[in-house]
Amino acid sequence: MPHVASNAFLAVQMRVWFERAYKKPEFPLRQNRIIRLAVSPREMTRVMKNIAVGLATLPFLATGAVAAQPEPWQMRFQPAATGIMQEITWFEEYTLWFIVPITILVMALLAWCILRFRAKANPTPSRTSHNTLIEVIWTVGPVIVLLFLAVPSFQLLTAQYTPEEEPAFTIKATGVQWYWDYEYQLEEPVSFSSLMLKEDERADAGKEDKSVYPRLLAVDNEIVVPVDATVRVLVTASDVIHAFAMPAFGIKVDAVPGRINETWFKAEKEGLYYGQCSELCGKDHAYMPIAIRVVAQDQYDTWIAAAGEDLAGANKALMAAIEGKTKVASAGE
Repeated sequence: MPHVASNAFLAVQMRVWFERAYKKPEFPLRQNRIIRLAVSPREMTRVMKNIAVGLATLPFLATGAVAAQPEPWQMRFQPAATGIMQEITWFEEYTLWFIVPITILVMALLAWCILRFRAKANPTPSRTSHNTLIEVIWTVGPVIVLLFLAVPSFQLLTAQYTPEEEPAFTIKATGVQWYWDYEYQLEEPVSFSSLMLKEDERADAGKEDKSVYPRLLAVDNEIVVPVDATVRVLVTASDVIHAFAMPAFGIKVDAVPGRINETWFKAEKEGLYYGQCSELCGKDHAYMPIAIRVVAQDQYDTWIAAAGEDLAGANKALMAAIEGKTKVASAGE
């Protein structure tokens, strides 16, 4: 079934690319951007997310758990869970329309030059020193291409640094060899460490399902955030340089000792999402996963109220509530 879903996704994705090539959609302009195009990447991706991004989540929906994690032989991005990641996905597809034709053109020119101007075909080599038209084309052409790439690129960069709303709360993430410390900076702070879950710890943690809690990615304590809430993340480290990365959210920030870097995200889909430390930090660098659980607002409120005094109990209660909600949803289908 995964192969069937993958083939179906690729077929639909190719159709979407084909339609984009021959039809230019119209989208409303944004008024709060520093740099503007006639078509804003954010607006375009929001319209297309149910096609380009929604189809990519079918394998997860089929299992009853919307979770983003690496897949075997994966060549594309993970399904987007934030607006920023949707923009990144759109920009990657947009740049392919330049990269692929240019690559084919250059390869064709190289092949033509090799065959056309080989010694056997040209006993007397050409002594042409310049060609004004060709020189103008290969100067102006790249400039135009770079402009078409630079403007949406700066739009995306601007969006990454400017949240649309004030953060609901702040989480401080500290990288340590080889785990993460998290602190919810609230009126009553909640702090805990998050370590990779060992195989012999799965039963006690209630995380034996490896389709939801994959090997080398599952942790004992996940970050828990409410859906559709803007969350600020302060990233630092206590020993060496690490990197806080969550592919489905479109964030990757260096964790540098003695320095605090800042990022943010707004998860739009409930589920369990996985990332990893993305900066070589020592012998156990590969065993430093990041897990963020996105839940409904009422589930988050219940969890955060209990996590300060009984984190393990709060986690198990949250997992039970999510499993119960999933079973009810499955029964209603």
